[in-house]
Amino acid sequence: RFEEALQEAQQVDKLLSEGPGNDYLEEKFPLLGVPITVKEAFSLYGMPNTSGLVNRRNVIATSDATVVSRLKQAGAIPLGVTNCSELCMWYESSNRVYGRTNNPYDLQRIVGGSSGGEGSVLAAACSVIGVGSDIGGSIRMPAFFNGVFGHKPTTGVVPNDGQFPNAQGVRTSYLCTGPMCRYAEDLEPMLRVMAGPGVSKLKLNEKVSLEKIKFHCMDHDGGSIFVSPVDKEILQAQKKVVEHLENDLGVQVQRVAIHKMKYSFQIWSAMMSSKDSEGQEAQRFTDLLGDHGKPVWPLWELMKWLVGMSSHTLPAIALGLTEKLVNLNLSGKAKLVSMGKSLQEEMEALLGPDGVLLYPSHPTIAPKHHSPICMPFNFAYTAIFNVLGLPVTQCPLGLGSEGLPLGIQLVAAAYNDHLTLAVAQYLEKAFGGWVLPGKV
Repeated sequence: RFEEALQEAQQVDKLLSEGPGNDYLEEKFPLLGVPITVKEAFSLYGMPNTSGLVNRRNVIATSDATVVSRLKQAGAIPLGVTNCSELCMWYESSNRVYGRTNNPYDLQRIVGGSSGGEGSVLAAACSVIGVGSDIGGSIRMPAFFNGVFGHKPTTGVVPNDGQFPNAQGVRTSYLCTGPMCRYAEDLEPMLRVMAGPGVSKLKLNEKVSLEKIKFHCMDHDGGSIFVSPVDKEILQAQKKVVEHLENDLGVQVQRVAIHKMKYSFQIWSAMMSSKDSEGQEAQRFTDLLGDHGKPVWPLWELMKWLVGMSSHTLPAIALGLTEKLVNLNLSGKAKLVSMGKSLQEEMEALLGPDGVLLYPSHPTIAPKHHSPICMPFNFAYTAIFNVLGLPVTQCPLGLGSEGLPLGIQLVAAAYNDHLTLAVAQYLEKAFGGWVLPGKV
């Protein structure tokens, strides 16, 4: 929506030249004139809202999602919408509506998903701030692969209204809408605007003393059979963060080994498919693929895909097939849900009111296109924190030997988002934050 954006920018210029003074404007419109992009899964008036689903290719939003409306009211100017994976349930942003999004640091690499277009467009310096959503790492993986900042807020603080698909049943406790940006200092003002009245649940006005934070560090999940080992470069970057914190702040970073993290993927899968407190079943992915029409038969779609006749992507078809397997072992699922609740208690006790955990954002740097299908469960490194309801900030840590972004997750106890945001700003100064693609 470039033409409309330019008209809105001219109105901002006029307001600044004729307006009542900058202090008033800054208070009323904290994001005045700031260009913004929005994940296409969110309604942005007049823009497509397909979520990469072919049978929604003619859907145009007739209203704004709640967070989009709040950002516009704060003065932000939307440039347009950005690509995502089909129905936002895969970590490569490719679909049959728009095609594939490439990583600006290496076009042969993925951008992550499902907010992958958002990560790419920010990294490429097209927009400054963006809107993403995250139910298994869909903000943090793209932020990591594209070397930008992304924040998954504490569950239930920022409204999820106005996106497709939206969470139902138990998943409403796991889906989070949050800010993505190139500069760490933009996370907090964005979060304030997006949260609206919900911001009162957070402690964003509290001054953070970094020296008083209790830092914990975990290098990997303990060796899950479903997940790749963590790359040496990622481990090395995390080690440098630990050394910097200890040398500069004089803190002692405590190494921890949380045994249940080894079962992150299994816990996330079980909790995502469990019933809510009223006994409502989780919405089936095959129903979403049909989008209010007939549910999709994944086996039939696979046969069509093999001869190039399916309108769905292979990851979406595979997810439809595996969805049916999850409910075959109900007693095993119940044990995993119980383990997840126990892990949540363990994490909250460990982190307390002043703790931050350092944890890899992903086991590998940005992989090449199509390779996620070979290691489909690597997203467990981010997904586990959705079902635990904890706030997490993904923080870039410069580029590795192949010129690809490195990064780290900063995790705090519920409603302690202010801690991870403060540490992200600190690490940005120490490690350089976002690096312009092609600069090296």
